[in-house]
Amino acid sequence: MQWVALLISTSLPPPSSPSSTASSTELPATAEALRGLALWCLQFTPRVALVEGVAVVMELESSLRLFKGLAALKARISDEAPDLGVQGIGWAPTAMGALVMARCGVLDLGDRLLQPVLDELPLTALSAAAVHAETLTRAGINTLGELRALPRGGVSRRFDAQLLAAMDQAYGLRAEVFAWQDIPETFSVRAELPAREDRAPALLAYARPLLMQMCGWLAARHAGATGFTLRWVHDSMRAKDAGEGGELTIRSSEALRDLEHFVRLLAEHLAKLQLIAPVGELRLEALGVERVTEQSLSLLPQSLCGGESLALVLERIAARLGPERVLQPYLVDDHRADWATHWGPVLKRRARRQSEVPELPAPTFLLDEPLKLAVRDHRPHYQGPLMLLVGPDRVEGGWWDRLPGTSLTRHVMRDYWVAQSQTAGALWVYSTRMDDGELAWFLHGVFA
Repeated sequence: MQWVALLISTSLPPPSSPSSTASSTELPATAEALRGLALWCLQFTPRVALVEGVAVVMELESSLRLFKGLAALKARISDEAPDLGVQGIGWAPTAMGALVMARCGVLDLGDRLLQPVLDELPLTALSAAAVHAETLTRAGINTLGELRALPRGGVSRRFDAQLLAAMDQAYGLRAEVFAWQDIPETFSVRAELPAREDRAPALLAYARPLLMQMCGWLAARHAGATGFTLRWVHDSMRAKDAGEGGELTIRSSEALRDLEHFVRLLAEHLAKLQLIAPVGELRLEALGVERVTEQSLSLLPQSLCGGESLALVLERIAARLGPERVLQPYLVDDHRADWATHWGPVLKRRARRQSEVPELPAPTFLLDEPLKLAVRDHRPHYQGPLMLLVGPDRVEGGWWDRLPGTSLTRHVMRDYWVAQSQTAGALWVYSTRMDDGELAWFLHGVFA
C-alpha cells in the first residue's frame, strides 16, 4: 500500500480526543481548509479521509500508473499541496505512519523500512502517545521505538487501549478503518482571508487555492466547467452604503478544468475591478458543469506544438479588451456563400448546425466582393478563357433577408460552376441575370 498524509497544521488535536476529527465549531478555519484539501485530493483517488482534524490521508497504490508513477506523483503533490495550506507531507505504507512522518518533516522512507524510521521519531508525533508523553518521558521513554520495546501487557494496563491500537496501525500490525470522503454533486467553497484586503488584484492570491480545489473536484467527476462565480464578503467594519459584498462571474467558451487558464481569466477581470470596501471572505461556485472527453494517453503525441490553444488565448484577450471587441467567425445555415459566415463575440458558445451538403466542392478562398468577368463569344474570361468543368449548381433565395433601413433584399439567383484557367487554376464562378436581362459572369472563389 502507498499512503500519503497531508498535514495542514503542526499542532496536535486536544488531548481529550486524540483520535477524533475536530468539528467545525472547534476549528472552523481548519475544518474549511481540510474540506477544500479533501476536494482537491479526490482527483487522485476516491480513498480520501480526514484524520484527527488536522490532516488528510489518501491511499494511492492503484493510482500510481494513472499519474505516471510514484516519483511523478510525489513531485506533483509536493509542488501543488503547499498552495492549499499543507505544512507537512509524509509517504508511508500506512496512513498513521505517513501522518507521524509528516509531523516530523520526514517526507518518505527512502531505502529504509518503515519500522526503523518510525522507531527514531518522538512520542509527540503520535497523537495517542502525545496524551501520555509527560508520564512516559519521566520514565525515560522519548521515542516510538522505546515505547514499542515496553511489554505490551503493561502498556495496556497502565494506559488506555487506544495507545497500542494507534501504534499497531502506524506500524502496519492492525488494519486502519476510515470514513471515505464522498464527491459532492455541486462545488461551493469559502475561505476567510487572514487580513482585510482592499485591493481587487490582491484577491487572486486567495482565490487561486479555491480554483485548485474546483479543478480537483472537476477532475474527480471527469467533468469540466464553463465558468465560475467568485463572491466576496465585505468586512464588518465597512461603510453603511458599501453593501454586503459583490460577485464576479467568468465564463468560458467550452467546458474545461485548466487551472492556469481560469487563474489568467480571473486576473484580467480583477485588474479592472475596484472594491468599494475591504474584503474579509471569498466564496467560489462552479457553473455549467458537464462531462468532458478525456485525452488519449497513447504513445503518439497529441500535438506537435505546445502552449495554449487559440481558443484559450482569445478568451484571455477578450477578458482584457471586452468580449464585444474580440470576434470570431461562425457558420450559419444559409446556402448563399456571401452570408453563410457571421461574426460574433468569441466567448459565446454556438451550436453547429448542419447545412445541406452542396453538390459542388466548396472553394478554399472567397472574394470579399464577386469580380465581374469579361465575356467573349458567350464564354467567361479570367486571365484567358475559362473551361467550365462541373455545374451548374443553382443557388436561389434571400427574399427574406432585408437590407437594414431599406425595402431591398439580398435575393440572388445564381448558377455556380467549377471552372479551369490555364494560369489561375481552379476557380469558382457563377452566372446570373442582371436587371436588364443580360447574362453576366462573376468570379467568387479560388480553390487552393
